[in-house]
Amino acid sequence: MPSYPIINPEAIEILRSLNPGDSDEFLKEIVGIFIEDTPLRIADLDTSLHDGDKERFIRAAHSIKGSSANLGALALRSVAEKLEHHSNTVGLSDVSEMITEIKAHFDLVKIELSKITG
Repeated sequence: MPSYPIINPEAIEILRSLNPGDSDEFLKEIVGIFIEDTPLRIADLDTSLHDGDKERFIRAAHSIKGSSANLGALALRSVAEKLEHHSNTVGLSDVSEMITEIKAHFDLVKIELSKITG
């Protein structure tokens, strides 16, 4: 695993700066969407892998990569990027370990984000 912080504090500060003085309401909204949506994208990974749907799989990995980058979840973004690249170039073989990594990183990210947003 890459040695990134679970959440990059600079990304959180950038999000806070987009709506200053709102008691982190904007940040909490963005985090809420991420916490709600990411499990759906992870489920898409599992389902599309089972169905052999490479395009859906790539879209799910890409979505996780982008949303993770927006929140500064750099390790999660890195694994999603690796998964997206692998599935795009090699296909859906040998991706189970990376999906497991994504799930583990997402669990860590959720814990950190709950500490940040209260």
